[in-house]
Amino acid sequence: MDPDYYYRGYKKLLKTNFKNEGEIEMANVNFFCNEQIPLEMHKVRIVQKLELPPVERRLKAMNEAGNNTFLLKNRDVFMDMLTDSGVNAMSDRQQAAMLIADDSYAGSETFFRLESKLNEIFGMKYFLPAHQGRACENIISQTLVKPGMIVPMNYHFTTTKSHIVLNGGIVEELVSDAGLEPASTNLFKGNMDIAKLNTLIDKHGPDKIAFVRMEAGTNLIGGQPFSLENLEKVRSICDNYGITLVLDASLLADNLYFIKCREEQYTHASIKEITLKIASLCDIIYFSARKLGCARGGGICTSNTELFEKMRELVPLYEGFLTYGGMSVREMEALTVGLDETMDEDIISQGPQFIAFMVNELVKKGVPVITPPGGLGCHINAMEFLKHIPQDQYPAGALAAAFYIASGVRGMERGTMSEQRNPDGSEVLSNMELLRLAMPRRVYTLSQVKYAVDRMVWLYENRNLIEGLSFTEEPKILRFFFGRLKPVSNWQENLVAKFRKDFGDSL
Repeated sequence: MDPDYYYRGYKKLLKTNFKNEGEIEMANVNFFCNEQIPLEMHKVRIVQKLELPPVERRLKAMNEAGNNTFLLKNRDVFMDMLTDSGVNAMSDRQQAAMLIADDSYAGSETFFRLESKLNEIFGMKYFLPAHQGRACENIISQTLVKPGMIVPMNYHFTTTKSHIVLNGGIVEELVSDAGLEPASTNLFKGNMDIAKLNTLIDKHGPDKIAFVRMEAGTNLIGGQPFSLENLEKVRSICDNYGITLVLDASLLADNLYFIKCREEQYTHASIKEITLKIASLCDIIYFSARKLGCARGGGICTSNTELFEKMRELVPLYEGFLTYGGMSVREMEALTVGLDETMDEDIISQGPQFIAFMVNELVKKGVPVITPPGGLGCHINAMEFLKHIPQDQYPAGALAAAFYIASGVRGMERGTMSEQRNPDGSEVLSNMELLRLAMPRRVYTLSQVKYAVDRMVWLYENRNLIEGLSFTEEPKILRFFFGRLKPVSNWQENLVAKFRKDFGDSL
């Protein structure tokens, strides 16, 4: 097939009469000169100085970090696009709220303010605090997963899968076929395949299903959303079989925005109305506040008394008392405000629109990216970008290392490196090989995004210089966090030499 087929289709999609054309125009602001650029609906009041090390220092830093961007020191990073987790800019209202925190160990008014806000936006009766999203996954998995049980989901996240497997469970990914197409015009690539879900339950029986998990904004396949229509169908199946439906709402803000922009039935619904509708379809909602609410922490919400009482016993054991759960009360106050701001379309649209701008600019230059643009960040299709590198040499990891050397921008590998080996030691080859360039909310300017695009285009022009990586230190669990690798040749020195030839003394 013509490799530009999907890109032409995507460009055509941008010209169609969908509401998502507004993804290029924040708050419906048109430009007289017909430019299509995102307009920030906030102003910067506090700044932090950045440093851009020379390319030779970037090469040395990457070697010191074992070619793992997680192990880079932030002093060597120009733009940190590793994640949107815990690195989002707080608003003035969030900063101010932190000053009124109630430090009581038990019964803190801070907790009750947060509980009240969560009840307001989700309409659920109970709230259990935790220090972050993966702590919620631990509690939910220990409560619901028994050895041999299956957890169907639209797509897994690394820590989610690990907690389920550690409790003896089996993850079954049932994302729609479109979800694994890198370049596509499908607006809801995070949808669960309903036919596959029915087949799975019929094959194993409902008693073998621990719970069904839906992830808002599927992290590992490009931050792609699910539709509310799809969630309603999943809920109907769960009702038919008496199965618990769990929502990972960590990236809910982006998913809310996409539902409003892309799902015709909800174009005129408010963000708050869409949120309540989603929550009404779920038995448990959990989230990482490091993403949702632009603070640090997490929590579990439910209206099911039996499930609440079972999970409640684990909070003091793993997290802390029931009214702080391992969270700083100052962060809890900031989270209360941040959740309120999540209901503001102008606030939650900034990230997706900056991401869309970056994706569109790279599409124009022929760089293979995940389309349509999702949430969380811009995702480079490393399998296509570096088609000469076999998956067992970690093309997404190699691209992350190469991009840092070329730009000083730190991204994250989301591919085979992020998987875990089979018990026999063989590799689990990922469905996708992605370099994720996260877009922390309200952090970077358009000129900085353009810089990242420029360096990525240069790297694409010189992609044949990039070769693979191999592990020198490989942890058995979550190896992508702190494993160390080496290049299979001296390709990184060759990349630096080409950089100096093309850019001279420029950083």
